[in-house]
Amino acid sequence: MEPVPCPLSHSIRGTALRILLTSNASYLPPRGGSTRSNLAYLEALAEHGHTVRVVAAAADVQTEAQRALLRKELSEQQMDAGFARRLEKDEVAIGRLNDLDIVCIRNYSRHARALEEQVRDFRPDWVLVSSEDVSHVLLNEAARCAAGRLVYIAHTPQFFPFGPASWHVDAAATEAVRRAASVVVISQAMREYVREHLPREAEVVHPPIYSEFLEQAPKMLGDYDQGAVALLNPCAVKGISLFLGMADLLPAERFAVLPGWGTSSQDLAQLRTRKNISIWPRVRRIEDFLARVKVLLMPSLWLEGFGLIAAEAMMRGVPVMASDSGGLREATAGAGFLIPVRLIENYEPVFDDRNMPRPVLPEQDVTPWVQGLRQLLGSREGYQEQCARQQQAALRFARSLDRFQMEKLLLALEPRPMEGAAPAGLSVVGSIDRLSEAKRTLLLKRMRDRQTAKP
Repeated sequence: MEPVPCPLSHSIRGTALRILLTSNASYLPPRGGSTRSNLAYLEALAEHGHTVRVVAAAADVQTEAQRALLRKELSEQQMDAGFARRLEKDEVAIGRLNDLDIVCIRNYSRHARALEEQVRDFRPDWVLVSSEDVSHVLLNEAARCAAGRLVYIAHTPQFFPFGPASWHVDAAATEAVRRAASVVVISQAMREYVREHLPREAEVVHPPIYSEFLEQAPKMLGDYDQGAVALLNPCAVKGISLFLGMADLLPAERFAVLPGWGTSSQDLAQLRTRKNISIWPRVRRIEDFLARVKVLLMPSLWLEGFGLIAAEAMMRGVPVMASDSGGLREATAGAGFLIPVRLIENYEPVFDDRNMPRPVLPEQDVTPWVQGLRQLLGSREGYQEQCARQQQAALRFARSLDRFQMEKLLLALEPRPMEGAAPAGLSVVGSIDRLSEAKRTLLLKRMRDRQTAKP
């Protein structure tokens, strides 16, 4: 199919823009740092009078366990519980989150068509495609139905259609990113990654989640006496193996986790066998989690795009110990405890109940993590000094950012000419033959699970 023009709402040079963001991640409820980052971009745009809309995947509701999880998350985050019932009934459900319209598509096979319909009816000036789309169906569709007006937001390198970390390398999708009006990344590390492996230049636009701290530093939340050593989204790629090793070697220390998008039933079972690990309920405000934390651990074993929660914790006076992986060095602003790890390079064609492939985990050394934690918690005075040091570094970083940088970027962009636009070319299935066996199995399983979902 040939690229088609994207109808404009008005002149691109007008005061207000119409922005459509699409992603294959859940936005009602929001799950993960990339989703929260995108919402921060959109909320800043809406604050200045631009009209924004999200077209995203609906949370899974095909099994009773998934429906129960959705109801639980909506309740824990104080959201409309009735939305779960609408998702069970309707293939397309529209909800509201922080005054933003969220169009949720339940059946994956309808997602590309729904995106085309939204582009036609909403008439966006720019279509922002977030990288949370491992099949690249949305990316290829946006390149076709919004030719010249595609902006690619590159969060997670495993989901890019290019590069050594990619789970699904795709030539047509790579060309769509290469020809996009702009590529937005969230760290200098990802800018270098795109420059090396695409290759093209990218714009670093950090998510504007820190504006409330520009005038006055927030309250120090780090709780030396009652807080727990905590991990967000415990799962294989986020370093649950190192976390469990630390808990085993420090039985007198209190540990806690906040489950996330990657946390499987097997992960939860392992956590429940440790008496010194608590499993906390999900929260709507990240401060409610951090207020109970003594140290935030980020022992990630895959290449990280940035590490939003690291910056959020440090700004609130909760010290961070993290892997020296990708954008985490930038997220910790040179002040956090960074520990080298051996990153995951391969995955097996075996999947957990969160549809995540089982990584081949390189052997890790838990010793520097235990030593670092003992050093950090060795004395109250040393702990408080580290909290203050990390908070000041994070605030300097936050105050160097422009809350409306995304708006300025979009207002300054010129649509790419359609002449020589990337052909629709290779279909997703047609490009599968170029994948390794493990990645091919991963992609086909994810597509099959989505396409066979029933109400």
